[in-house]
Amino acid sequence: MSSYYDEYWSDNLIQLGLKDGTLIKGNIRINIRKYDDSFLTDPNGGSDIYINGLKDRNRALNEQVVAVQIKKKSFWKIREHAFDKIIKEFDFELKNNKFKDFKKNKVETLHDLVQFCSSEMLEKIQDEWLQKTDKNKNHALFSPTDSRVPRMKIKMCQCPPDFYTNSKKYQNTLFICKIVDMPKESLYAIGELMCLVGEKGEIETETKAILIEKGFGFLEFSDEVIQSLPQTTWSIPDEEYKTRKNLRNVCVYTIDPATARDLDDALHCIQLEDDLFQIGVHIADVSYFVTEDSPIDKCASDRGTSVYLVQKVLPMLPRLLCEQMCSLCPSMDRLTFSVIWTIKSNGDIVDQWFGRTIINSVAKLNYDHVQNFIENPNEQSNQLPSIRQDFTLEHIKQSILNLHKVRPMRKKLNKSIKHLFVDVVFFNYFLLKDCESGLPLGFFVYEQKDSNILVEEFMLLANTAVAHHIYKKYSSKAIFHRHPLQKINQLNILVNEIKSNGFDFDSSTSKSIKQSLQAIKKKDPVAFQALTNQIAKTMQLAEYFCSGNNLSKEKYYHYGLAVPIYTHFTSPIRRYPVGNSCPSTYGIFTRYSARLCSERSSEMFFSLFVQERGPFEQDACVIQVNDHSFDVFIVNVGIKRRIYLDKLDIIKDNVIFVRDEFKVEMSFTWNSNEKLRQKITLFSQVKVILAKNDLDKLKFNITLKHPYEQSTCAKLSDKIEEIKEIINGYNNDEIIDGILQQLDYDPYTCE
Repeated sequence: MSSYYDEYWSDNLIQLGLKDGTLIKGNIRINIRKYDDSFLTDPNGGSDIYINGLKDRNRALNEQVVAVQIKKKSFWKIREHAFDKIIKEFDFELKNNKFKDFKKNKVETLHDLVQFCSSEMLEKIQDEWLQKTDKNKNHALFSPTDSRVPRMKIKMCQCPPDFYTNSKKYQNTLFICKIVDMPKESLYAIGELMCLVGEKGEIETETKAILIEKGFGFLEFSDEVIQSLPQTTWSIPDEEYKTRKNLRNVCVYTIDPATARDLDDALHCIQLEDDLFQIGVHIADVSYFVTEDSPIDKCASDRGTSVYLVQKVLPMLPRLLCEQMCSLCPSMDRLTFSVIWTIKSNGDIVDQWFGRTIINSVAKLNYDHVQNFIENPNEQSNQLPSIRQDFTLEHIKQSILNLHKVRPMRKKLNKSIKHLFVDVVFFNYFLLKDCESGLPLGFFVYEQKDSNILVEEFMLLANTAVAHHIYKKYSSKAIFHRHPLQKINQLNILVNEIKSNGFDFDSSTSKSIKQSLQAIKKKDPVAFQALTNQIAKTMQLAEYFCSGNNLSKEKYYHYGLAVPIYTHFTSPIRRYPVGNSCPSTYGIFTRYSARLCSERSSEMFFSLFVQERGPFEQDACVIQVNDHSFDVFIVNVGIKRRIYLDKLDIIKDNVIFVRDEFKVEMSFTWNSNEKLRQKITLFSQVKVILAKNDLDKLKFNITLKHPYEQSTCAKLSDKIEEIKEIINGYNNDEIIDGILQQLDYDPYTCE
């Protein structure tokens, strides 16, 4: 049988090629909208390396680490925007005057141009204009929900008994399959059917499928893990009281979202003198309970992170630990690791101490409590948590105000290079507890306030301080978190596009990027949201590494935070690499997968909301323009969608598409008004309509609103306010209030 794909290269050949530079290593990215196209980031910061078609991809799957060999320049694919440049540049040298028609002759590479122009002309082509480049009784063909995954042939004997005779019964059924082979003779993968999940379009079915697909198929902890846990009657041994610093009489408190139950960090602030403060960050000592190579340690390593969904949380640790013994609950003695500083009000650190401690939290505060203290320090609030008897509300309030006064990281970072904080949209959903359908009663967009930033800054300070401390103590075996520079070529292209569309932008440092974004925010808030999202796409993933891996000290740098060294000391309950000395090597990827699960969960519930309450009118910003479609960023929702021209009520043969190097423009005429020509450019603002999808209730449809069409549906912002009033009529016992991702989101990890 003839082979469609090439044989895989041997390990020796790959190692030799990587060593002599003839091969390049990286993670392959498959275009979710065009399965034939895939890319590899150039490690030297150049243009993405383009892999054209399935044959050249040679069975590689999305995000796999691969080695690639750059083809000769004559086989590089010509970029779409470069066709007109080539015509303009070489029009006077054309052979037989045919060159202008080469797009119609399926010309894609320089090799295809030979019939139109001379070899001397080909040499003049600039590099940046190019991209490196059955119904069968024995088997059933399964199509993955992710278009980047190849279709799979699965033996009929693995399918349900009536699958062949009654295949229509399973048309809307979700299965979990795994790829077991990618034969070179076939375009299809060989798969194995693992399980039947349920009916497509149901919340629980889709949620389960997403979790399994992303590697979080676990629901319950094994008996071995449960049996290895401490007894529920466990208490802190006397030996710990003797060897740890006793902070039980200090005014320590936790600050978290109102719904949080895994409280793994706490703060305190004591004024020592007029200009001198003692500030402490206290983190749950998870390593006391999770010993190396124990059943719970191995389980936590496999899970890698907690997964936060709209309707539930899949914890990394059993609830006995994450919600009780390790959780810094008020009025209970708890084991912690602490960083304690002596700090001046200008942010200068006079002294610092690291060590094991025991605390007893005086109160469980939420961000609204703290925000009220900051905004209204003299106001008495009726909605306050219980406070330990030996402390008063005034003790806590003064401590919070002192923290807010010092805020060392904000003051120092404002004077030097700023961290690049990328805003992320959080949804706060409200679900009825007795609603079996899982339909959301409503939601609103969660707003980051001073209280959130206050906590984040001290967690950042603690992580940075611990990084320096463990580097001095364990210079050859400490675990750090680095963030490489942005993808320079992608960033430069984006910046040129931004400038070509009328915005000033300086991308020379993370500080200048942030300042440019803030300036755009004041001038054009809608474009700001879209540009922030686009800037985030140019950032590389942060990664864990061990200091003993011979990486130069300069490579420790964390670009997003603009700090020379960084680690994860905080959040040990939900992040395995922090809680133990032997972190998971794939920790960064498991947390990335967890974030994708959270985002997909949020989109499903948002789609249900549109299904029940829509249609809605919403502002959007154009972030990409193609010849037959354009992508929009839906403002205040944080979701990207593509709008296709063939779905619009326009004159199809009257579409004009123009592209130069960094500026692209599309225009068309609406059928209802032939005199009205609408222009679409990058970052232009449009109105869109969000409506239900009749074929899949967990998706929503989007279309462009006619510029002069009178609104016939509610604005999303108005509907949210209306829903808030309805929600206020329910008792707290009737509603589940879940802030998606808020516990899982760390704005400083650049993940």
